[in-house]
Amino acid sequence: MKSFIASFLLLAPVLALAAGSTPTTKAAAKPAATAKKASAKPAAKKPAQAKSKAPAAAAAAAGAAGAVTVAQALTPDELAIAERVHTGRIACELGAHVNVSKHEQHAGHFQIDGKGFKYEMVPVATTTGTVRLEDKAAGAVWLQIANKSMLMNQKLGQRLADECMSPEQFQVAEAIKKNPPPSVLDPVAGSK
Repeated sequence: MKSFIASFLLLAPVLALAAGSTPTTKAAAKPAATAKKASAKPAAKKPAQAKSKAPAAAAAAAGAAGAVTVAQALTPDELAIAERVHTGRIACELGAHVNVSKHEQHAGHFQIDGKGFKYEMVPVATTTGTVRLEDKAAGAVWLQIANKSMLMNQKLGQRLADECMSPEQFQVAEAIKKNPPPSVLDPVAGSK
């Protein structure tokens, strides 16, 4: 229980930052406005609106695909974060796995894939020191702390992989089980 609380306290600021980092744009407000306009217009114009949305969707998909091929220039801090990313086939809960590999052409970029997903991610600096990789176009985030990692899709609002552990993270998790860190809820020695 203590290790769960400690893990939660370590991960809580990261999750709060992740939840707060979803940008609010005019595009997010458009679906509601479009729905109001569509209900006010005659039914005959709805197919034309559907046609105009198709090229926009294709352009958005092309933009997302372009984000994968265009190399984002990384700062020295982001390159330092990239050095700490665990790579390889990483086992997750429920028999799932995630493959994390360095991008062949772009330093500091990573490809993360698994069953039903594939992302190209770049490091993002955090205030907590947590390793965070993002694919902003897809809304995917890979978070790595000392004893586990997780993959989330912010656009869908779900975790794609949880309790993922590289061999190094597994060793840390086992050490925490054998010698749990003191809980923030435990009284401090010498205090009354």
